[in-house]
Amino acid sequence: MNYFLPLLSVLLGYVIAIGLKPKAKTNLKLLLAFSGSFLLSLTVMHLVPDVYQSPTKNVGFFIMLGILFQIVLEFFSKGAEHGHVHGHDTMTQMPWLLFISLCIHAFLEGFPVGHHHDLAYGIAIHHLPIAIILTTFFLNAKLNKIVLFIFMLTFAVMTPLGTLTSNNLPILNHYYTQITAIVIGILFHISSTIIFESSEGHKFNIAKVSMIILGIVLASLL
Repeated sequence: MNYFLPLLSVLLGYVIAIGLKPKAKTNLKLLLAFSGSFLLSLTVMHLVPDVYQSPTKNVGFFIMLGILFQIVLEFFSKGAEHGHVHGHDTMTQMPWLLFISLCIHAFLEGFPVGHHHDLAYGIAIHHLPIAIILTTFFLNAKLNKIVLFIFMLTFAVMTPLGTLTSNNLPILNHYYTQITAIVIGILFHISSTIIFESSEGHKFNIAKVSMIILGIVLASLL
């Protein structure tokens, strides 16, 4: 399940975008708000207490390093990790900078899943709307459909690959706390950005607040 859910969510988002071609931005923004809240809640409730129970020092430093690393990744991905894609210019080839930065992001997200199985749900819910938005964006940009499929399939397997790597390389266990703290920083930045960017003008409304509360409640039940 740890490997299956994140993989399935991206492929499902791809199929939804190809088949239904969703145009209702409001629904996607509400789904983004829910995913951001759910992911942030899982991070705060499960990952943060875990790393601070460790005897490892300077946990906060590694969390801040993760935030900084995500900011650097977004310089190349233009914020695609939280559904922030713009423009409809025609694409004739793979957008390599976006592809590589998204894959690094998804790969690192998979590292803590082997120790925190509930995180697989959070990442899956996080990736679903992102996959829909990315696929729709690339379709509008006339990206070759074979290239688009390869892009989304590779993105889909990166998180399970990160989990597989973490579970099968014993040397990584020596640095589990540091790596997890970096991932926490990444998830902090991503999820908080999603919450504040999921409505026009950064205004809160009843529907959005309801989705955020729902995300918090569901995360607390896991």
